[in-house]
Amino acid sequence: MIGGEAALARLVETFYDIIETDPEGASIHALHLKGFGLAHVRQAQFEFLSGFFGGPHYYLERMGHANLRTMHAHIEIGPAEVEAWLTCMRKAIAQLDYDADVAATLMRHFTRSAQALRNTP
Repeated sequence: MIGGEAALARLVETFYDIIETDPEGASIHALHLKGFGLAHVRQAQFEFLSGFFGGPHYYLERMGHANLRTMHAHIEIGPAEVEAWLTCMRKAIAQLDYDADVAATLMRHFTRSAQALRNTP
């Protein structure tokens, strides 16, 4: 849908560049610092999204599961964190100038997943 692994890697890199530099990504950046840190996050996100979007299941093969709630159980995720994450992903998708239908489809999947991770009021 977005052009294969190279395109997915660009999406992940663009997204985490935003998380690490844009003020709207500050809360998500801080969550990563509370969790397992930033060293692994870009590769893990790429691996997870590859399988999530129908490609090779790299994350599952490496970690033995691909359960989003399990992956994020160690951090508090409320409405503000969900919205910050989605805002940063919208910015990444906009920077990569995807077709409007592709962008809408991506955001539909990301919104559903992000909302499912909410574990605090």
